[in-house]
Amino acid sequence: MSVSRRDFVRLGALGAIGASVAPGATLLGQEPAGAARASVGARAKRILILGGTSFLGPAQVEYLLARGHEVTLFNRGRTNPDLFPGVERLVGDRSTAELDALRGREWDAVIDNSATVPRWVRESTALLRDQVEHYLYVSSISVYSDNSIVGMSEDAPLHQLEDPDTEDVFGANYGGAKALCEEHTGNAFGDRAIVVRPGLIVGPRDGTDRFTYWPLRIERGGEILAPGDPTNPVQFIDVRDLGEFMVRLVETGASGVYNATGPLARPLAIEEMLYGIKAATDTPSGFTWVPADFLASQQVRPWQDMPAWVPPQEGMEGFSQIDVSRAVNAGMTFRPLAVTTEDTLAWARGWSEDRKSSPLRFGITAERESQVLAAWHAGPGRGGG
Repeated sequence: MSVSRRDFVRLGALGAIGASVAPGATLLGQEPAGAARASVGARAKRILILGGTSFLGPAQVEYLLARGHEVTLFNRGRTNPDLFPGVERLVGDRSTAELDALRGREWDAVIDNSATVPRWVRESTALLRDQVEHYLYVSSISVYSDNSIVGMSEDAPLHQLEDPDTEDVFGANYGGAKALCEEHTGNAFGDRAIVVRPGLIVGPRDGTDRFTYWPLRIERGGEILAPGDPTNPVQFIDVRDLGEFMVRLVETGASGVYNATGPLARPLAIEEMLYGIKAATDTPSGFTWVPADFLASQQVRPWQDMPAWVPPQEGMEGFSQIDVSRAVNAGMTFRPLAVTTEDTLAWARGWSEDRKSSPLRFGITAERESQVLAAWHAGPGRGGG
C-alpha cells in the first residue's frame, strides 16, 4: 500500500529524526555532532594514515587537522593526489610490499584504512610494531559468520579464511580476509591494537551510491518504491561520525574491538530512514511499501536495488541489528539524519555532468522501478485483474 505522511505520523512520531535542524541539534537521542570533542590535550599526536584520500580517510584527516594533530599519509599517490596539499605524503604500494618510505620513522598511532589482503597487514604491522604506539585497523561487520544473531556484540563468531595466503579477498572470502587482518593486528600490537568494525558508511564523497540513491530518489519525487515491512531495521553511519570516533580512540590510547554503525545507538526502522530523508527535501513524494516476497519475485535485490535494506529473514535477522553499545560508551556520536541527507545532496549537486548522467552504482533504475510498481498495483485486490 501507499503510506502517506499522515499514516506515518499516526504510526508514531518517527519523522522527527529527519527534521531539518541546525548541525549539532539533538534528535531522538542522538548526541550533538560536536559532543565528546574535548581538547586534544598537552601534546598533539603524530598520526600515520595508510590510505587517506578516498572516502573515510578525508573525514579522518579533516578532523585530525582541526584538532591540531600532525598527519602523514602513505599511499600510491593515485587517488585524489591534490587533496590536503599541506600534509606530508609518503609514496608506496602495499600490494607490492613497497614500504621503504615507512622505515626509520616514528608515529604515535597508525590508522589503517586501506588493507583487505591479510599479507598487507602482516607486513605493515611487523614493520611498524616498534615504530608506533597504537595501530587502528579498519575492519567490517562482514567479519561475522552468523548474521541470524540479533544484537551481535564484538564477541560473536567470525568467518575463517580457508586459505590464509589467498589474495583473492572479495566475494565469499571478504569476511574471512578482514577477520585475518584483525588477527594480524592483534598479534603484532597486543593491547596497543584497536579494531573498528563499521557497517554501511554514508555521506559526502561516497562513491558507491549505497545511501546516496535514497536522497536523490526522494528529491526526484513522485511515487517511490519502498522495500519490505516499514519496520524492517537498517543501520548505517555518517562517514564523519565514524572518522571522528576513530580519531578520538587514537587520541585516548584506547584498545580493543568496536562495532561502529548507527545512525542511532539502536537500529533504525527503514520508515524512519525514508521519512527522515523526505523531511529534509521539498519535492512532493509518497512511498509505496512492497513486501519482500513480491520484490524477490520481481528480481529486485536487497542491498543492491534497494540500498541499505536487507529483509530480516533467512539467516539475516541480525544483519542490521548490530550492538554498538561498546562504541557509544567509548564516545561514538551521531549527527542528525537531516544533516547527512542535506550534505549528501549538496555534494551530489556538485558532480560533473558525466557523473550526473551516468547510472548510479547502487539503486534500482527509474524504468525498472516503474515496472515493479505497475506490477504491484496490477495484482489482485490492488486494482488489477
